[in-house]
Amino acid sequence: MDLLIILGICLSCVVLLSLWKKTHGKGKLPPGPTPLPIVGNLLQLETKNINKSLSMLAKEYGSIFTLYFGMKPTVVLHGYEAVKEALVDRGEEFSGRGIFPVFDRITNGLGIVFSSGEKWKETRRFSLTILRNLGMGKKTIEEKIQEEAACLIQALRKTNASPCDPTFLLFCVPCNVICSIIFQNRFDYDDEKFQTLIKYFHENFELSSTPWVQLYNIFPILHYLPGSHHQLFKNIDGQIKFILEKVQEHQESLDSNNPRDFVDHFLIKMEKEKHKKQSEFTMDNLIVTIWDVFSAGTDTTSNTMKFALLLLLKHPEIAAKVQEEIERVIGRHRSPCMQDRSRMPYTDAVIHEIQRFIDLVPTNLPHAVTQDIEFRGYLIPKGTDIIPSLTSVLYDDKEFPNPEKFDPGHFLDESGNFKKSDYFMPFSAGKRVCVGEGLARMELFLILTTILQHFTLKSLVDPKDIDPTPVDNGLVSVPPSYELCFVPL
Repeated sequence: MDLLIILGICLSCVVLLSLWKKTHGKGKLPPGPTPLPIVGNLLQLETKNINKSLSMLAKEYGSIFTLYFGMKPTVVLHGYEAVKEALVDRGEEFSGRGIFPVFDRITNGLGIVFSSGEKWKETRRFSLTILRNLGMGKKTIEEKIQEEAACLIQALRKTNASPCDPTFLLFCVPCNVICSIIFQNRFDYDDEKFQTLIKYFHENFELSSTPWVQLYNIFPILHYLPGSHHQLFKNIDGQIKFILEKVQEHQESLDSNNPRDFVDHFLIKMEKEKHKKQSEFTMDNLIVTIWDVFSAGTDTTSNTMKFALLLLLKHPEIAAKVQEEIERVIGRHRSPCMQDRSRMPYTDAVIHEIQRFIDLVPTNLPHAVTQDIEFRGYLIPKGTDIIPSLTSVLYDDKEFPNPEKFDPGHFLDESGNFKKSDYFMPFSAGKRVCVGEGLARMELFLILTTILQHFTLKSLVDPKDIDPTPVDNGLVSVPPSYELCFVPL
């Protein structure tokens, strides 16, 4: 037994020495809580709400501090000034993507979201160009969203004002909009393949924030143990299979002189660069890029809408004021359009406040510095993971008084006009800002106004008993399950 104790002490000393060398060898990392051997600072974090732990640590260590997730040091940026300085003012240096084992296993450094360096720059640049050419952020996409919103209204009418879980239908609209851009076709809501695809998105969003998957990202060795990560991988395999089938259909009907959608444009680019040794335009990159666009474009908007309806159920007086503005500006007999937004400051403020309040991606995806840098008096080695706390920006009590309170007044001036804020960063900021920000903003406005134009939201419980607290708050904030009635106006 004595020998085992001595060996344990020696092992601990070796680990602590290794951590000290990482901190003081290549650079001078910011201070932070003392890490334990092997687990680092893991035991000092609340895994179901890491942001709560980060806020407590920021009170002690300030706007920049170091945490160890296992043996790996990660620099946390807390507060608007630190986040803006890194992501915006020095965006290139902070534009790397941190290691994310649970998804790196699938993406292998390809696509837009989890890639870095030239591969990321070239894929992102090309994808943005094509998406814009296909109408993203323009009138053509607005019309597609309006069409899908109309289909949603038809589906909601079929509920006959009976209690229903809105999750599936809220996923249908953004998923079909992405399908129209990527594959040039939409799916009926009762299509079995479409239903399965949405089931995968919904499950993956929830699985990605579970404590187990967070542990997997710190200790990838857990891959060989039973756990929820296996369901996540199974779901992603199903999504990849769906995407691959659609790409193969496109290959068979491709007309290089008449590209129809994103897949066609990518396939044409692949053909042009097939003789290049280092081309980023490969079949593997196409599949992962499509998966990225689908995941980012479907999960975030649908879950924001799920939170939105829950918050409006809890605050029926706010929902009523939005409906008054819809009635005054749009009426009942035409579809809402983006031109309406400038004349609807209260509705615009409500949507912004929903995004601020729910804090959908609290810590952003991990960034990484692309070179050895000096930042705020510290030396951060190339490749160090960076966590920008978006919560600390969206919940800044000087910019948003009483940030824990859901209050559209955070985005209204004294005259009731919409008030912009530099602290509004739900889509992140800088080089890695969400590719689909414009599309998401358009969808949120058109979907929410269309629903409230046609229905009153009826809660099954007393509004004061509704709890909008996320059921998990890891990588993303996961909305609780609930039912409501859509009562036709």
